Amino acid sequence: MLTHAILERLPLLLAEGGFNVFDLNGAGNFLWTLIIFFLALPLMWKMVFGPITAALIERDSKASAAIHAAEAASEAAERSRAEVELALGNANAEAKKTIQAATSRAEARERDIIDTAKKEADAMVTQARSQIQAERDKALAEIRGEVVGLTMQAATQVLGRSVGSEDDRRLAQDIVGAN
Repeated sequence: MLTHAILERLPLLLAEGGFNVFDLNGAGNFLWTLIIFFLALPLMWKMVFGPITAALIERDSKASAAIHAAEAASEAAERSRAEVELALGNANAEAKKTIQAATSRAEARERDIIDTAKKEADAMVTQARSQIQAERDKALAEIRGEVVGLTMQAATQVLGRSVGSEDDRRLAQDIVGAN
């Protein structure tokens, strides 16, 4: 704004002859300021702006490198997470297979035990039935023998004579066995 005002008054000052280069209170001050600025500009550019620009460029490159490193770390973490999830899924599947295999083996073992127990129980029942039948047949044979003996004694007393021949005994056994 100040430069604009001075530039507007500059033609008036030059036309009137009132412009004094050494007058530091007016336009001369502005002129010397511009001359000093343009003379100092290369020096300032080299000594001030150059290092600041280099520092800013270096800071930007470090920030860029940090961003790239963070992105790479994020990608690596995502890959690791995916690998862990895959490994966890595989472990879960393996655990399910193991559990299913163990369950199948346990069920097969249970069926084998039940089948064996049924066979043993059937064998025991069959053996018990055989023993019962043998004991029954033995008891019936003893009872028949007793009946035959009693029949022979009764016949001896009723007839008043001795009934004890083999034929009589066989006849009594046939009669008792027929009933």
